[in-house]
Formats: sequence, C-alpha cells, structure tokens
Amino acid sequence: MCGIIGIAAKTPVNQLLYDGLLLLQHRGQDAAGIVTAEGAKFHMHKGPGYVRDVFRTRDMRALSGRVGIAHCRYPTAGSAFASGEAQPFYVNSPFGIVLAHNGNLTNAGQLKQEMFRTDLRHINTNSDSEVLLNVLAHELERAATGPKVDPETVFTAVANVHRRCRGAYAVVAMIAGCGLLAFRDPFGIRPLVIGKREAELGPEWVVASESVALDTPGFKVVRDVAPGEAILVDEDGGFHSRECATRPSLSPCIFEYVYLARPDSLMDGVSVYEARLHMGEQLAAKIAREYRHLDVDVVIPVPDTSRPAALQLATRLGLIYREGFVKNRYVGRTFIMPGQTIRKRSVHQKLNAISLEFKGKNVLIVDDSIVRGTTSREIVQMAREAGANKVFFASSAPPVRFPNVYGIDMPTRTELIATGRTDDEIARHIGADAVIYQDLDALKAAVREANPRLGRFEASCFDGHYVTGDVTSEYLAEVEQRRDEKRQEGLDEIEAGEADLNLA
Repeated sequence: MCGIIGIAAKTPVNQLLYDGLLLLQHRGQDAAGIVTAEGAKFHMHKGPGYVRDVFRTRDMRALSGRVGIAHCRYPTAGSAFASGEAQPFYVNSPFGIVLAHNGNLTNAGQLKQEMFRTDLRHINTNSDSEVLLNVLAHELERAATGPKVDPETVFTAVANVHRRCRGAYAVVAMIAGCGLLAFRDPFGIRPLVIGKREAELGPEWVVASESVALDTPGFKVVRDVAPGEAILVDEDGGFHSRECATRPSLSPCIFEYVYLARPDSLMDGVSVYEARLHMGEQLAAKIAREYRHLDVDVVIPVPDTSRPAALQLATRLGLIYREGFVKNRYVGRTFIMPGQTIRKRSVHQKLNAISLEFKGKNVLIVDDSIVRGTTSREIVQMAREAGANKVFFASSAPPVRFPNVYGIDMPTRTELIATGRTDDEIARHIGADAVIYQDLDALKAAVREANPRLGRFEASCFDGHYVTGDVTSEYLAEVEQRRDEKRQEGLDEIEAGEADLNLA
C-alpha cells in the first residue's frame, strides 16, 4: 500500500515532493525516495526509514528539476528493509526511465522469466516494481519509431503493459526527454488522484495516491486516474490522457476506506471520513438489531482510524462516547510493522489506557478491523487492567478471512484470526466478552453512500473473490509458503539479536 506522488511544475519540485511524501507517510514507513529530472538527467536520493530521516538539506539541494516522482515504501511479506528495494527504480534503456509503484503484480514470477528469456532484461531485486519498470521499458522500446518519445508511443506501451501485467498497480514514472507518466491497472484497485494548480508560467500537475497530498501545496483535485487510463504531462506542460485497457472496470480496494487512507482524503469520489461515519451507522444498526442485550456504558475508539465510526455509532445508539486510549504518535502503525514480535511489543508503546474511562464500566471498544488479533488482544487486556467490568469489541470491517495479494501485508490464512473461527471463538481468543463484526454488504453500502456511482469493490480479504481472475489456490499456497519462510527468517534474526544482547 505504498505512497506515490509525481509532480510536473514550472519551478523546482523537490520541496513539493518532500512535503507530499510527509502527507503520505502513513502508507509506508520502511523506506523513501525522490527522483527529479533536469532536462534529460535524473537526480535520485533514497534510503531506509521515515521520510524525515532519509532526506537532509544536502540531499534536497541535489534534487534539482521541475519534474519529479517520489515513493514511500510499505514493508511486505513480513520483511524489514531490503537493500536496493527502495523506490523509485531506474533503468537506462530505452531513453532512461524511473518508476515508482503502489500495489502488487500477481504474475511477477512469470514476467521475470519472460524478462530473462525473451526480453533479455536483467531483474536485480525481488521487487515486482522493478519487473513492472522493465516491462514498461521493453514495451516502450518496441513501440518507439525514433529517438524521441511522443504520447502515441507512450500510450501504446502502457496498453501492452496492461496486456502483460496482472494484479494491482498504480504507477508514477518519468521518461527522459518526454515527461511525467502515470497509469492505473484496469480494475483501479489502488488509488491515484490527479490535481492541478494555475501558476504564473502555466498550469502545474500532480498525481498522488491520496488527495491529502494535493491540499497543502495548493493543488485542486481534478479527478481520479480512471482504471486502465494513462496520463502524460510532457516537457512543455501539455496534458495528455488515454484509456489504454480494453475492458476497464473500476473495483477499488474497500480496505483503503476502512484503514489504509487518511480520513481527510478523497479517492474515487469518496470522502474517506464520510465513508467511516457511514460505517459507524451501519455497525450501530447491527448492534441495535442483534446485540440489544449488551449493557454498554461507554463507547471508546482505538485511535485514530476508528474515531469517526465510533463517534457515529455512539450517537446513533444514544451511548456515551469517550476517549479512553492515549496514542503515542512517535510509534508507527502496528498493522504494517514487519514481524509479529515487533507488532506485539509496539502496541504497549503506542497506546496507554485512561483508567478513569474504564474502571467499573461495560466498555464497547471500536476498531477499524481485526486482522491478526495481536493488537486487539493487547487492547482488551489494557482495558481489563484499567478496571473495565466487561469488554465488548466491535470492528468496522467484516472478518478478514482470506489473503490479500494486491499490496496489503496479510497474505497467510494461518495468521488471520478469523480464518476457521466463529465470532465466539474469536472473542475468547482476544479475551473479549463479545465480538461484533460489520457485515460485508453493510460495509459496501457505507462506502457507496459516499459515492453511489461505485458499483464494485475489491474485497477479497473478506469474501475470497479476486477481481483480476488469475489468483488460484496454487498461487495462494506459494505466496503463503514464501511468507512463512521469510517470517521464520525474521524470527531467527530477532532471536539472534536478543541472544547477542544477552551475551553483551
């Protein structure tokens, strides 16, 4: 679920890209990178860590140019930062291309073989983004008729990328001597928003994962990149666009609205904040309909993502709403931290309970989702230690029972607490007196209420239906095996590190 941004302006873009990455930091905390273009020359700086830690003043000064792209990396498959996998990626042929990608290619292994055997291209990392970059480069080389790249060549290449690539991908790229390119997979699974602002020297353009990255620098949302569409801003600032997929069908990832996106973002015509308010309304209706016997004294959200839903739920049910957890804002999002041990340890570092709001009360805790159950179990324990009489746990999302293969780090069924368990069994597992899940139809209705034009959603982690149509049980088994191996490697590294500390 990485964060990406690309800007074509009339003045230097280094500060704009940095500011945009700060606003997208919630989408990836593992690594960050910026590339700018000055004529036909690229300037790049990237590295592991938060945006604020990767870039220093000397780095920013070296990033000259009026066009650029940037990326913040989300750790996948339970691994920490892998050297060389920070984005954007660069390839020198043809023309010189840099690319940053949000999503996951489900046929990356097949494409990697094609690169080696047929396209005669070398892939140097395990990143599917490098595979995607080389597919684009190869198709540009095939489509080009001379040393200069025009929009027709670019759109032909992107059409062939759609033909070859499967999965989820929202992309920003730069082609030396051509301009800024952005495109989105034919299902529009991952978000990509277009913005514009009028400058003294002419219009300036931005594309980003979320509209929040457009607001601070003064860009106005124009629209979303359509599924299968490519947009090109040439060196003169000219804006070109074309639908490059044969059968596009918008199916945005519904988990973006539940958890991934910031509440102040607008994506695919949906206010994330409004959608979360509606989630609270839908959840309140279910509690009123099926859980009236619960004697709830107070509703408490798990900060920050679940606040809008919890507040609306309490309002609809006529219950008291209180802030019962204080959040340490200097700890990253536990869901996207690599490794179960690190996630568990960070929950207590991240949250602290206010005993006054729990002591002697029947508490309804509202969270955005329950994925592995590690965080939920720790939160319930905190509530009990703070003196809660009973603890009920409500989720704005349905049970997560299936792997996500489109760029969210929840790929193995054995890690998902809802897989093979009933609601009562999940409640016992996390130590709650009851667990209440949102229904999937209700979740879709909540998001659709914010934009009635949305017909389909990518909701595979809830219903097991993969919209790209190419995800088989064999593929899932292979993904899970790779993840288990990487997770064990990570556990071995943690145990070795702790052993070293004990020896010291």
